[in-house]
Amino acid sequence: MNTSDKINIAVIGAGRLGSIHARIYAELPHARLVGVCDIDQSKSRTAAEATNSRHFNDYRELFPLVQAVSIAVPTIKHFEVAREFLKRKIDVLVEKPFTTNLKQADTLIALAEKNKAILQVGHVERFNSAFSASQQLISHPRFIECHRLSPFPNRSLDVGVVLDLMIHDIDIILGLVHSPLKKAEGVGINVLTQYEDIANARLTFENGCVANLTVSRVSDEWMRKIRIFFKDTYISLDYRNEQAFVYRKNALGITKESLPIEKEEPLKKELSSFLDCVRERKLPVVSGTVARDALAVALTIQKQIWKNIKLS
Repeated sequence: MNTSDKINIAVIGAGRLGSIHARIYAELPHARLVGVCDIDQSKSRTAAEATNSRHFNDYRELFPLVQAVSIAVPTIKHFEVAREFLKRKIDVLVEKPFTTNLKQADTLIALAEKNKAILQVGHVERFNSAFSASQQLISHPRFIECHRLSPFPNRSLDVGVVLDLMIHDIDIILGLVHSPLKKAEGVGINVLTQYEDIANARLTFENGCVANLTVSRVSDEWMRKIRIFFKDTYISLDYRNEQAFVYRKNALGITKESLPIEKEEPLKKELSSFLDCVRERKLPVVSGTVARDALAVALTIQKQIWKNIKLS
């Protein structure tokens, strides 16, 4: 490949996730990792040294150096940092949750459109091999059940579990159920933080499909599973282990089939897709508009949870 074909890119935020972004960009043939930026100089230096790139402590230094950026700073800083790059017509991948409110989301979407910049949001489960392998088999879901559980993370604690975890499943469900949302209900409690740490939600769609979502970050086990039921069939996906099974009804009973899966790091697929969008100027799988839809549902659920908590 001609080195001129490479996209100059930087990572803003050198925490756990940002460091993984940097490592992947350093591996991808279409990327030239210009640098890693973090207000914590030790973090940015460590991530930069690991990827043979430069370290920065002020993201504004990167404006003249890059064509695109990955933003993996704390959620409350997503809007500020993404806005400054989009204003300069620099393409942006911002980690989920997109922003903390819809007004900010709308501002970023409008800014990207005005400046013809790519705006992608990091809903990584869209690139999970188990989901990709089963997506074409899913037709007119009737009921969807999701469980996303994890031990206490000691990170991503600037938002509750709805915006941290449940929003992944909300995005997947909205992408599968091609029908307007009729009702969103939510309950939950805070246990170890000032935000909700356990939550359950029920989504009802105009076409009759119902989705039940359970998330927790105070579990003693890891679970990332979704089951999708439709006529005479259901599909069970394990995101964590990248496995997919199809159960079908026939004259003899229920058959179980394991779907063939080519496992590949989901985040690597996501970042590769972002680079393709930057190079080819095409709409991302999870655009700002798509991510806004998931955010709107998540905020509705979160609002109901806290209304119920305050009433109890």
